Amino acid sequence: MGPDVPLLNDYKQEFFWKRFPQTILGGPRFKLGYCAPPYIYVNQIILFLIPWVFGGVGTVLYQLSTINDCWASVLAAGLMLLAASIVQGMSLWVRQKNVTVETFPSENTLADEDEFDFSSCAGPETVKFIVPGKKYLINTVFHSVLAGALCGLGTLYLLPNRLMLLYANTGATFVLFVFGWVTVCIGEYSLIVNTAVETATFQPQDTYEINALTRPLYIFVFIAVDLAYRFTVNPTMLQINQILHIIFVFLPVVWAVGVLPPVDALFLWVLEQVLEFGLGGSPMATNLRLIAMFIVSVGVVIATFFIPSTLGVVLFTTGMGFILSLDLSQADTLFRFCCRTAHASLEYPKYFGKQIGWHLGWKEALIYISLLIVTLAEAGLLHFFAKSSSTFTISPQTVISYILIVTLVIWKIFQEIQGAYILFGFFRNPLFPKGIRTVKLFEQKRAILMKFGFIQRILLNLISPFAMVAFLSVDTSLQDLHTASLCIGFTRAFRIVWQNTENALLEVVVIAIVRLATVHSSLVWWNSIGTGIQLLMVGIIRDRFFQATSKLKFALTVLVSSWTEKKQRRKSSSIIITLNVILFPVVLTVIALASALSAPLLPLFTLPVFLVGFPRPSKTWPGSVGAAACICPDSVYYQHMMHNLANVLSTAFSAGSLGNPSPGSHFLCRFQDRLIWVLVLERGFGYCCISIKGLELQETSCHTAEARRVDEVFEMAFEQEDQAKTCPINQHLGNILTPCAVLPVEVYSDARNILTGIIDTHENLKQIKEDFAKVFIWVLLRSTNKSKSCQNSQDIQPLQQNRTWSDECTITSVQTESSTSPKDSSINSETFNEWLDGDIFELESIGRKTRISFVKNMIDMQQMSTKPIVTSIPGSLETRSLSPDINEEELPKKTPTYGLPAIDKGGKRIMESGNREIAPLVVFSSPYSSKLKVPENWRSGPFTSLLLQKLLKSFPDDWYSFVLTLMDVVQSDEKSSIIFEVKGDKTLREMYAQVVMSCYGIMLGTDSTIPSPNQVFKVYSGDIPWSLGLDWLTQKPELLALALKAFRYTFKLMFDKASLGPVEDFVELVNYLEEYERDWFIGMMSESEWQQAVLQEKPYLFSLGYDPSLSTYTGRVLSLQEMLLQVGRLNAEAIRGQWANLSWELLYATNDDEERYSIQAHPVLLRNLTVQSADPPLGYPIYSSTPIHVPLF
Repeated sequence: MGPDVPLLNDYKQEFFWKRFPQTILGGPRFKLGYCAPPYIYVNQIILFLIPWVFGGVGTVLYQLSTINDCWASVLAAGLMLLAASIVQGMSLWVRQKNVTVETFPSENTLADEDEFDFSSCAGPETVKFIVPGKKYLINTVFHSVLAGALCGLGTLYLLPNRLMLLYANTGATFVLFVFGWVTVCIGEYSLIVNTAVETATFQPQDTYEINALTRPLYIFVFIAVDLAYRFTVNPTMLQINQILHIIFVFLPVVWAVGVLPPVDALFLWVLEQVLEFGLGGSPMATNLRLIAMFIVSVGVVIATFFIPSTLGVVLFTTGMGFILSLDLSQADTLFRFCCRTAHASLEYPKYFGKQIGWHLGWKEALIYISLLIVTLAEAGLLHFFAKSSSTFTISPQTVISYILIVTLVIWKIFQEIQGAYILFGFFRNPLFPKGIRTVKLFEQKRAILMKFGFIQRILLNLISPFAMVAFLSVDTSLQDLHTASLCIGFTRAFRIVWQNTENALLEVVVIAIVRLATVHSSLVWWNSIGTGIQLLMVGIIRDRFFQATSKLKFALTVLVSSWTEKKQRRKSSSIIITLNVILFPVVLTVIALASALSAPLLPLFTLPVFLVGFPRPSKTWPGSVGAAACICPDSVYYQHMMHNLANVLSTAFSAGSLGNPSPGSHFLCRFQDRLIWVLVLERGFGYCCISIKGLELQETSCHTAEARRVDEVFEMAFEQEDQAKTCPINQHLGNILTPCAVLPVEVYSDARNILTGIIDTHENLKQIKEDFAKVFIWVLLRSTNKSKSCQNSQDIQPLQQNRTWSDECTITSVQTESSTSPKDSSINSETFNEWLDGDIFELESIGRKTRISFVKNMIDMQQMSTKPIVTSIPGSLETRSLSPDINEEELPKKTPTYGLPAIDKGGKRIMESGNREIAPLVVFSSPYSSKLKVPENWRSGPFTSLLLQKLLKSFPDDWYSFVLTLMDVVQSDEKSSIIFEVKGDKTLREMYAQVVMSCYGIMLGTDSTIPSPNQVFKVYSGDIPWSLGLDWLTQKPELLALALKAFRYTFKLMFDKASLGPVEDFVELVNYLEEYERDWFIGMMSESEWQQAVLQEKPYLFSLGYDPSLSTYTGRVLSLQEMLLQVGRLNAEAIRGQWANLSWELLYATNDDEERYSIQAHPVLLRNLTVQSADPPLGYPIYSSTPIHVPLF
């Protein structure tokens, strides 16, 4: 798409210009887009002016001295309450009247665009259009009462006499009265008639009708200040009240541009700001934790106020500050681990119950308790001796100040040299390893940096907190406690020392430098507010200053790149840039206001047109972190690497490689085609809480363009060593991404190959047909032996040779067909020599469910007489067990069929209580062959005798015998002789030959034709072409799975032989197969087993695919290994600004066009990637983790 793609298409422009006037006026819809009767507009105007009329009645009576101001307010409130009740009652009556027609009532999401057929001035359609009504009855009552109170207090707020006392100017009074009532009417209409869609939208859906309270809330705030001024005589309050009355008339404009946040966002933002700057805490990962921590922190301040002694205050605030700064979620995690379920352990077995870094165990608890005891002892002793002694020539606080200054300088130097760039990202770090591509070499070159990192970690986590506690404990302003300001200040100070040590160290050093610089002068006001409040003010200034610098850099990036990036250069770019230069003071004012409010700087449509977005929590989005993502098959790769990535991020944060991980910080990680977005949610002593998001792997053109620029930025920082020597300046300084570090992390490396020349080569295809039978024999023998070992693990004992062995001492049967030739029967000829003619025809078939007990117990089994080994085989005559334990009188009598005409038994079954066919028995020459027998329903083949005999000629007997030598049939000292005996069992051999070659014929064909690449791909993917025996195979899911597994192993073997060379002997072939079984998952990416293999951390995964666009077959190999992950820090204000524009553009302007300008690739702003990383429904990350707590020790 070109740079001049419309910001809004024609349809959305029309929609926007219908919605925006409604937003300005608070809800009246005067621009409908279709012709409506005049009374529709008249009714809305009347309802809009009703509060002014009622307020005017009270105002006139007050001005005429008929009633006082209070009664005027009550009169207006009563009239408004009555009117609101009537309006809402009519709406409720209309909805109840139509409820029988609307079978499925639902919210009208297209109300702005629907056309209504109006019948009369007060008809149901008219009422429904003008007053949509409330969804909940309680809101109907509450909003009506609130509307009455708003009208009454608004009347009191805008009384002309009161305005004259404030300004002593008739013109100002008139203007404020008129436009003030317009503001009140807008708030009333939004509350009681129809709620306007706000430009400051936080939630995608207003489920509980909170948006209706937004405008009245701010009106009440202005009125509350006026009431406070009425009851207090304070010159400061007078000035504030005068200013607020002027701002009051501009509230509609402020609401229209979306500066003031909605109620829910305001509530969370206020809690977060007070907790962070007023109470020394941190933004929390969840709203529930935020509320809970706020309540506890306020309780600590209140308790501090009532502690009588200063020593008690020091000990209490020091202890509580340390405790509240810890990761208190560890206790909850430990409880959940103790109450874990088996299902959870199967879902992610490796990491189940495993935390990143430290667990809350006795060792960690001992360390925390030790630190707490030491800091309490230090604070108490220093405060006690500093209070009782005044003989110091140099103040102890002065000495500690110098220690803190030196500590800050050393720590900052050691932290700076950990990253790829120094001095705010301007210059390359000469100590950082360059041109590194292997993990081992990188580890060697960064050894010196790790030592510096360890030193800065000691300075930050141990020396700095104890030095700051000492600084605060000897402060003289502690003697003046038991004022609210000092209690708040010192409670915050003693907590932020541990909660955010980096920021606290900077703030304390600033205070120390100011005191050292003004030691011979007196700053009365500054010294009177106390050290605690001084730190609070410095903390706010520090935060707003760094926000302003980040916002200014973001604004300059948007402004400059709109011209320097050719694809971003629009026809209007020159005009916009000129206006920004001319109105640069206005732009600076907007940036300053956004910084003061801690609100995002909103670039409208990501153009250099800057507005102040509404303040919102640091995590930006209203929903729970990790609650939603656009899950797809590629999500599993991010899910797998989440824990490994969190571990290496923990190390990087601890070493200082990524800078200060303050809440609201964003990081971008790059590895091959994967882009990982990391957001810091919470910060405390020794831990931080992060969220990890994975962006899509199926790259679009925009995604590819920005990913290419990301690669260029990282390559310039980490790989181009020659470039680093010639140009030490960061050439991508304007980009919002600043490279920080390279981290070794264990991830799946993805290699994709085009198989042209491999899969379409005649020799390789021929090799598949030759190797399949061998691989299937290995797979089948291994599977059978394994299953029998599990079933008979308690019965693996050497059997005596003088004991008859029968197939688990029971008669087994298989399904046979009448057309089976005697040649098909796998009957041991040696066994026939021991059979008697009379015995053959006197034996009867025994059903599986016959109640006759064949073996009474193990003692009876040992007493069985020595007879040939008998089991069922296809095509043999019906036999029965020769065990003497069976009473022949209990057996059913049957006339022998010898000499009678042949009977077709294809559709007839011999039933015996179990209602299933009883096939003749098969004789094994070895008592151990049963350990390897295949299930009975696999033994009947789908092919005719002639065709089967043709296939059996290709059976590899030598390979079959070799694989048998590898089987652990029995644990015995005579294993070799037993294996030799099993190898000589022709019955077992013919049984396996029939199963293997039947599957061979079904999957690869019964003739000698070489399979085509398309056939190989279809069979590999499980789409086996139809053949004569396909139905027979599909009816046996276990056999089908084994055959498919063997075929995939065969294809992988062919791929390896084509790449690495031929297999020399059977030993090497077995090594290949054992490696596949142990270390590989060979299948399809679309299968659920593929994702399970990734989560179970199979070392290697292989998949065969087909690219229809190129008509080529592809191979994909994932290998689990430690690789280098590139990490960079993003400009947090750039992300917040783009997310604020995304929220406005989609939720208010409804500009969801997939080709809109604001989602196009921007290699400097990374606009497309930023949109992807937003929380759904606005963004579309394919993976989003729940909050992860990582240690920083």
